[in-house]
Amino acid sequence: MVLALFMVTFIVSAALGYIYEITKEPIAASKLAKQNNAIKQVVPEFNNEPGKESYKMAVDGDTLEFFPAKYDGELVGTAVSTFTNKGFGGNIKLMVGFLPDGTIHNISVLEHKETPGLGDKMQRSKSEWSVQFNGKNPADYKLKVTKDGGDVDAITASTITSRAFCDAVERAYNAYMKGGKK
Repeated sequence: MVLALFMVTFIVSAALGYIYEITKEPIAASKLAKQNNAIKQVVPEFNNEPGKESYKMAVDGDTLEFFPAKYDGELVGTAVSTFTNKGFGGNIKLMVGFLPDGTIHNISVLEHKETPGLGDKMQRSKSEWSVQFNGKNPADYKLKVTKDGGDVDAITASTITSRAFCDAVERAYNAYMKGGKK
């Protein structure tokens, strides 16, 4: 019995390790493609490789990643991979594109676990809610929902998600202005 159990365990472990090795590279390539697509969505046209020039900054117990987008060597924008843990469904990850002066160019949702039909309306594919941030500079645009004295119209029936979205964008902006401009 012990030998049979050992053989089954050994074969299953070997198979699992083999499958992991086969899928490791395609999974990494898929993540990189998703990241590059998000960068293209949130910053103006560029001709460098922002992923190769990226840098990180520790913020609030986690890390933000900055992707400088340049056109012929001149900075045209910076994409910031940011997060918040305040979503209704937990962690939300966004890619926020800033122009060199700190104005928000565009925002893309990378990951979330918000309620379908409610909180997921923060995604551009579900509604135009996130468009209200485009062209706004957080220096004079309060990144809080109107219910909290800010300038952001909340998603109907999803105030928690709206607050979390604002939190992630504000975290990215503060880090960008503090030292993320390179």
